[in-house]
Amino acid sequence: MKSKRICLTAPYLVWSVGFIVLPLVIVLVYGLTNDNGNLTLANLAAIADPIHLSALGQSLLIAFGSTAISLIVCYPLAYILSRSHQSSRLVIMLFVLPMWINFMLRILALQMVLANTGIINTVLGFFGIPAQHLLYNRRAILIGMTYDYLPFMLLPLYNAMCRIDRDLIDAAADLGAGRFVIFRKIVLPLSMPGVISGIIMVFIPSISEFAIADILGGSKILLIGNVIEQEFSLTNNWHLGSGLSVVLMIFIFISMAIMNRRGESEVQAL
Repeated sequence: MKSKRICLTAPYLVWSVGFIVLPLVIVLVYGLTNDNGNLTLANLAAIADPIHLSALGQSLLIAFGSTAISLIVCYPLAYILSRSHQSSRLVIMLFVLPMWINFMLRILALQMVLANTGIINTVLGFFGIPAQHLLYNRRAILIGMTYDYLPFMLLPLYNAMCRIDRDLIDAAADLGAGRFVIFRKIVLPLSMPGVISGIIMVFIPSISEFAIADILGGSKILLIGNVIEQEFSLTNNWHLGSGLSVVLMIFIFISMAIMNRRGESEVQAL
């Protein structure tokens, strides 16, 4: 039986080692060495450079913004969908359907929507409203990230709320609890695992995003992902790019650990 398990797990182990472990080891080696192959922490310390700190701050600001907007939009929607099972599948499908389309095509389509001659400004012009400059700024990047990662917030919230026992809500209502009390005492605590999962699934990829910033930001807003991408593709400085990537990975791991710990504490409190 043990040999069968080893045979079944062998392909996954090979895949994990070849495409997850080895790339991370290569990044670590480049990040902790210089051109001569000597160990150094200079590549990691480069995050303290004002340009890199500014890019990291921009990334954090936009990542927090897209995560907050996604949570505000998706939480009430997930609650409504979890209570109306007939139409929930159709709405969930409408949110998931764009994910089947290539990422770049979706962002390029959004670029056309936000353009000065795009759909939004055309509609505004029809009503006599002056055209708005929606592209190539921080707002465009925030819209793009929110649009792209919105389903990753909705699905965990929806699954968590579907698991809430309706008998608890009915019992609380029968005992005289109001809607606000029911939400604060039952719905919010029981949905917290979905909130934590959604925050992780939106915040983590948002903080390292660079393609959306290039397309919708017009390379005017420099994020930490853009800095790392430029170190690899433009300046060909793999050591510095890897060092910044290691710092970003450490920051992401710390964020995930904090959020997971918060989720575990919420579950234990229940």
